Amino acid sequence: MPDKIGIMGCGALGSYAAAFLAKEGEDVTLIDMWPEHVETMRKDGLRASGSQGDFTVPVNALHLTDAQGITDLFDYVFISMKSYDTEWATHFIKRYVKPEGFFISLQNCWNDPVIGEIVGSDRELGCIASHIEVALWEPGHVIRGGAPGRDHGYTVFRVGEQDGSITPRSELIASKMDYIDAAYATDNLWGERWGKLCQNGMGNAISAMSTLGSQEMAEDPRLRLIRIHLAKEGAQVGLAQGLNVVDINGQAAKMWADADKGDVYEELDDYMSTRGGRVNWLASMAQDIKKGRRSETNLMNGLICSKGREAGVETPFHDAIVEIMKGIDDKSITPDPSIVDKLLKAVGR
Repeated sequence: MPDKIGIMGCGALGSYAAAFLAKEGEDVTLIDMWPEHVETMRKDGLRASGSQGDFTVPVNALHLTDAQGITDLFDYVFISMKSYDTEWATHFIKRYVKPEGFFISLQNCWNDPVIGEIVGSDRELGCIASHIEVALWEPGHVIRGGAPGRDHGYTVFRVGEQDGSITPRSELIASKMDYIDAAYATDNLWGERWGKLCQNGMGNAISAMSTLGSQEMAEDPRLRLIRIHLAKEGAQVGLAQGLNVVDINGQAAKMWADADKGDVYEELDDYMSTRGGRVNWLASMAQDIKKGRRSETNLMNGLICSKGREAGVETPFHDAIVEIMKGIDDKSITPDPSIVDKLLKAVGR
C-alpha cells in the first residue's frame, strides 16, 4: 500500500507539490482553509500549469472542519502553511498522524524548531524549496513561472534532518519531491535554511512593498543596491552564527558578506542585473499582500535582525524593511514604487 500523505496548507507551493504527488499515484490528502479552493478541487480537480506543462488531477481535498472525519492516520504530513500559522497548524494536524509518523516543513523561514518543539525534533524534517516560482491566483489552479531547476543542473528541493544525519526517511521524501523537480537529502539543514532565508529576505518584502516584479527589480540600480545589502547582512549574520551557509541566489555567502568591498559590489551588481528571469514575477510575499494577506516579514527579515543582534552584526537594511512592512501589514502604508526611496532614506542612502 502507498504511504498516506497529508498536506496541511494548500497555498501555491503546497498545491503544486500535491498536484505532482497525485499525478504519480501517491495517496495524498489536501487540507486547507480557503473554502473556494477546496470546493473547486473537489469538483474539477487540481490544475497545475506553467513551465512544466498543463495537467489536472483529481485530489482528495478537505476543509479544516472535515478533518475530524479522518480515521486512517497519515504516515507523514507536509506542513505548508504561512510561517505565522505553523504552531496552531501543527497542533491541529498531529492527532491525525501515526505515532511513528513524521512531519515535513515545506515552508519559508525557520519553522523546524517550532514544529520540533510540538512533535519532537526526531519526528520533524525540513524541506527547502529553492528558486521555485509558483502562484495561486484562483481556486483550484496553481501556476509555475521559471523553468525547472533540473533543466539547468540546479537542485530545487533539499530535505534534511535536524541532527544533520542522512536517513531513509529524508531520502524517501527527497525521492517524492523529485517528482516535481531535482531533489536531494542534505546533511546541512540549517545552512540550507539560512541560505534560503537570505534569498527570500533580499527579495520578498522589496517586491511586496514596491509592487515591482523580478525584471523591474533587476533593471533598477537602487533596488540592486538594496538587495545586495540585504544579502550582505543576512550572510554576515549566518556566518557569525557558525552556520555552513549554502550559496545565496547563486553566489557564495562569503561573497555577499564582502559586498562592501568595491570590486565585489560591482561584480554582484552586474550579476543582479541579469537575474530578472523570463517573466516579471511577483515574489510570494507580494502575492500575499496583493490578496490582502499578512506578510511573513517578522519571521523572515525580522529573524535576521534578531539573530544579528545576538551575534553583534548590524542589520540596518533589514531593520528598515521590518519597519516599513509593519505599516504595509497594518494598512497605514500603501505598497507603491515610491517606497524604494523611502527605504533608501531610512538607511541614509
